[in-house]
Amino acid sequence: MAGASCHSNDSLQLPPSLCCNTYSVCYLSESAQWCRVAAGVGEERSEAVSYSNSDCLMGSRLCNQLFHASYVSGAFGTEWSVKYNQQEICALKGSTVFMSGTLTHPGGLRVTEVFWVIDPALNLSWPDMSKNPDFSGRVEYLGDEQKLVSLKLRDVMKKDEHEYCVRIKTDQEMQKYLQRPGVRLTVTELCVEAPEEVTEGETADLTCKTTCSLTDPTFIWYKNGRPLTTKTIKNNQLHLQTVSSEDAGSYSCAVGGSQHLRSTAHSLRVRYPPKSVSVSISPSGEIVEGSSVTLTCSSDGNPPVKMYTWFKGSTPVGEGKTYSIPNIRSEDSGEYTCQSRNDLGERRSTDLQINVLYPPKSVSVSISPSGEIVEGSSVTLTCSSDGNPPVKMYTWFKGSTPVGEGKTYSIPNIRSEHSGEYTCQSWNDHGQRRSTAIHLNVLYPPKRVSVSISPSGEIVEGSSVTLTCSSDANPPEKNNTWFKGSTPVGEGKTYSIPNIRSEDSGEYTCQSRNDLGDRRSTALQINVLYPPKSVSVSISPSGEIVEGSSVTLTCSSDANPPEKIFTWFKRSASIGEGKTYSIPNVRSEDSGEYTCQSRNDLGERRSTALQINVLCKLLVIV
Repeated sequence: MAGASCHSNDSLQLPPSLCCNTYSVCYLSESAQWCRVAAGVGEERSEAVSYSNSDCLMGSRLCNQLFHASYVSGAFGTEWSVKYNQQEICALKGSTVFMSGTLTHPGGLRVTEVFWVIDPALNLSWPDMSKNPDFSGRVEYLGDEQKLVSLKLRDVMKKDEHEYCVRIKTDQEMQKYLQRPGVRLTVTELCVEAPEEVTEGETADLTCKTTCSLTDPTFIWYKNGRPLTTKTIKNNQLHLQTVSSEDAGSYSCAVGGSQHLRSTAHSLRVRYPPKSVSVSISPSGEIVEGSSVTLTCSSDGNPPVKMYTWFKGSTPVGEGKTYSIPNIRSEDSGEYTCQSRNDLGERRSTDLQINVLYPPKSVSVSISPSGEIVEGSSVTLTCSSDGNPPVKMYTWFKGSTPVGEGKTYSIPNIRSEHSGEYTCQSWNDHGQRRSTAIHLNVLYPPKRVSVSISPSGEIVEGSSVTLTCSSDANPPEKNNTWFKGSTPVGEGKTYSIPNIRSEDSGEYTCQSRNDLGDRRSTALQINVLYPPKSVSVSISPSGEIVEGSSVTLTCSSDANPPEKIFTWFKRSASIGEGKTYSIPNVRSEDSGEYTCQSRNDLGERRSTALQINVLCKLLVIV
């Protein structure tokens, strides 16, 4: 066989025209001789032929015997050998691999070419792998070709898994060498083996796995792309003790020195009950009565929250992720919470305080002290209202007239004129409202008691008059008592005098009384007018009337208005006027009946007659 050193061996009988290699592949040889090559394989073969299985099996056994017999001696007395530093290499996909060995060859030879071949048993042409397009740009041969042989293979791939052998050529055509078995390369990827899902509180082990054994690896773990620790881990396991929700994430691993060649990320899901439950409100800012608000419950839970329950205080008010309050009212103010629930438990949010702003409402007025209000006492009115923000200003009204400001309005020493309807108007930033009216009813004893007379004008004897008592009292007077002077003469609101007489003249008063006291009116003077009456004549001096003496007649009468004219009559003859009628030096002829007629604006009346009897004067002659 051309290019090979041949060695005959009569003890090994093979089918003619067969040559063998270490893999016992049957092929046709140009002669019946066996090719002796230190690596134990023939260099070339001719046209392949088919033989029976039994022929190939027998050839395989004999080839192995021949190989071991040929290996111990070289053509020049020195062995061919390549001692590989490693014959099994486990490499990460994408990494750079170094294969190297020490070369020994027979003396007198000069190595002219060293290259590496892959799977020599499968491709008997043993081509230089660096010329294989699959390795383009990734192969670099190192060493001095005489003693050291080395291969640098970059960016290894799964398809680079082969047996790698050194092929040596020398300056002698017949001295060529291939070292088998070579270096077996296995390419692996890092893979994180871990549970897909764990429950909070449990433990979890994550394993960084390979399909072959890396040489003295140190492991680095990453969570969400960031190293978990600055320390490397000899063990390929990451132990998570008492898993919490914070442990959920994407985990990957790498080997020290090849941190860029990380495993595919493994997502670890952690099941946990709801946490971080919170409530937000929209719109934010002040909440004014009549507007609408929506509360939204947010929580973190795995599995996701199944149910949301809303509470106002401790009372459930709704369900769902959101809770809306349209046309919000002051009574909706309060603390709201949301309770989130999933298959693993429940949790309630912290309180959200809803403070509904509104103008004053329920404005009312109270009075102190309560009960009857008696003139002279003191009262305080207090304005109460419900407003948010609190009321800024209170204005008090009596009727429609403002009378004061402030939450309270005090009336010291109250008077009857303070009676009336009082209201309070409350103001805050959102509006105003006035209370319903409270009526102040001041109680007092009768006052301003007065008497009126009807008909008015002159009162003439014989007419009729009515006196009426008027007073201001609260409660109204219970009774009225009439007095003439100090003498009670009647009761009732009116006092009538029919056919009035002169003796009815006088001062009349009315006394009004209620539960709080009494008061008497000022006096009303009744002056009864009448024509003269009780007309009488008196004489002075009294006694016997002697001729020559003097007498004076006086006319007396009762009249109102007083008499204007007095007229004197002797019998029927008018003899004089005036209140008095004097007769000086009375004569006997003056004897007779004398009368006086009294007259005023209302009439006249004559007195009864007065008899004057003049006595003659006795003349005594001595």
